[in-house]
Amino acid sequence: MKSIAILASGSGTNAENIIQYFHSKDTASVNLILSNNKNAKVLDRATNHKIPAFYFNRKAFNSDLVVSLLKSVEPDIIVLAGFLWKIPQNLIDAFPQKIINIHPALLPKYGGKGMYGMHVHHAIVENKEKETGITIHYVNEHYDEGAIIFQAKTTVSEKDTADDVANKVHQLEYEHFPQVIEKLLHE
Repeated sequence: MKSIAILASGSGTNAENIIQYFHSKDTASVNLILSNNKNAKVLDRATNHKIPAFYFNRKAFNSDLVVSLLKSVEPDIIVLAGFLWKIPQNLIDAFPQKIINIHPALLPKYGGKGMYGMHVHHAIVENKEKETGITIHYVNEHYDEGAIIFQAKTTVSEKDTADDVANKVHQLEYEHFPQVIEKLLHE
């Protein structure tokens, strides 16, 4: 069975969606959840699913502690699901082409430092974009610049608020992210 590790900073809705998707399959399972936010709801979600979960601070993240924790579950893929810190080089080197991220826009537009969550959706509405979507990509040493694996689009109407855009994007995330992870695990 393939091993999935998840890094998340917030509520963990994407993490839970991934957990539930693979729960009914015998191909892979989420074996570890790590968060840089000790109050993140994703840690509670992990506990509810009996998945080991740990909080770490920036010092631990930039040391080999997080690498060691990840290596302990021998992940076939490491999924960033709403994880907001830049991945350090030692982690990228330890898991080459095994770390993926989901971004709530069609990269290369609306990517980079500070472009996450509602910041992205507000920018989409303010710039009167006609479409947006999700991008799943490999992680490299730069924010949102790794090779694109998959994109899905949705329309943006003139009446859409940033909340409307967020809802449309979340639906794309929930539909596609687990499927793309599954496909990558079997390549």
